[in-house]
Amino acid sequence: MAIHENLTRIPKRRLREVGWSKAAEMAKVARRDGQSFDCATWLHKAKELPKEDFKREVERHLTGREAEPSELIYFKVYKSQLPVIEQALETAALMLGSDKSRGYMLEMICADFLAGANLETGNCDALMISIDRLFEFLPRVKKEEFLDKARSVL
Repeated sequence: MAIHENLTRIPKRRLREVGWSKAAEMAKVARRDGQSFDCATWLHKAKELPKEDFKREVERHLTGREAEPSELIYFKVYKSQLPVIEQALETAALMLGSDKSRGYMLEMICADFLAGANLETGNCDALMISIDRLFEFLPRVKKEEFLDKARSVL
């Protein structure tokens, strides 16, 4: 419905050519841009770009930020494991800020695990990757605080 309500200026035949998932993305832009929606440009982008690239282009237009490519992962967990997993994610949210995604929380939990595990094995490369990724997400003040502590140890 959103496609047909928001993309009235584009012939149905042209919409079929780009496919419903790209048309749904275009409808988001049309809904936000209203009368200033440039249907010819967006139709051209929809035809030329692969689906994921088009979705990122729409995201960039709507938010003004570059969206990192993403991947959905699925794995089975037992009901008995859920409380531990949920508690770890909630604890990470409290420490890192609840505005972050659950995927981000899982990444930070894994980075912390790898940092601890690689201390024992002496694998400095994996440890550096974990530290780099964690450092990247610190607020500026905390980054400066961390660097000051690192300099004092050297």
